[in-house]
Amino acid sequence: MTLEKVALVTGANKGIGFAAARQLGERGIAVLVGARDEALGKRAADALAADGIAATPIGLDVTDPARVAEAAGEIERRYGRLDILVNNAGTAGGFTGAPSEAGAADLREVYETNVFGVVTVTGAMLPLLLRSPAGRVVNLSSHVGSLTLQSDPGSPLAGVNMIAYQSSKTALNAVTVAYAKELRGTPVKVNTALPGVVATDINHHRGRRIPAEGAAIVVRLALLDEDGPSGACLADEGPVPW
Repeated sequence: MTLEKVALVTGANKGIGFAAARQLGERGIAVLVGARDEALGKRAADALAADGIAATPIGLDVTDPARVAEAAGEIERRYGRLDILVNNAGTAGGFTGAPSEAGAADLREVYETNVFGVVTVTGAMLPLLLRSPAGRVVNLSSHVGSLTLQSDPGSPLAGVNMIAYQSSKTALNAVTVAYAKELRGTPVKVNTALPGVVATDINHHRGRRIPAEGAAIVVRLALLDEDGPSGACLADEGPVPW
């Protein structure tokens, strides 16, 4: 029997992660609903399953290497491989002051999830992704992570200056490029998705888009064919400068 594609989405119990899990599941993909809070992950997976989606909760705190390793072991035992990894879990942190007022701890709080968590999860899941005939990694970034847009006085983002969150997404973009370079010549493609300003917990639901709209570019990159890009930074409107 041919095994359907298997996708792991981190932070999938709500927001863009939940919407991406739904859209992948609606395409016949078995979805692993990664969540730090296992009760919330089960609730989300049950909601998807009620709509006919093959969804399974999996406890996953991206900042805890031991739990990430346990999740990788569970996926290997159940499926033997992983076809899609969506690194969606993210945080804006608690610091809202001027960059000159920030301390290392303020950045570290955000980097633990947005950067180090992605490295931890990707490293643990990569052996499973390499067993897939078409492994795909999608990292959730943001337009505010673009150095080009940040530094342009005429950019709509010129007035945004969140040192922890923005620099974490810039670092994530660099991490994406590094993995894509290493994996050239393999079936695994690694890209960055920019969902736009989506109403989620991270911005206190002040975004202009709904999660389903933000998830569309994530799913598009998760399902790239062989001719698709790797090491790209893409939004709905197309490539975005680093």
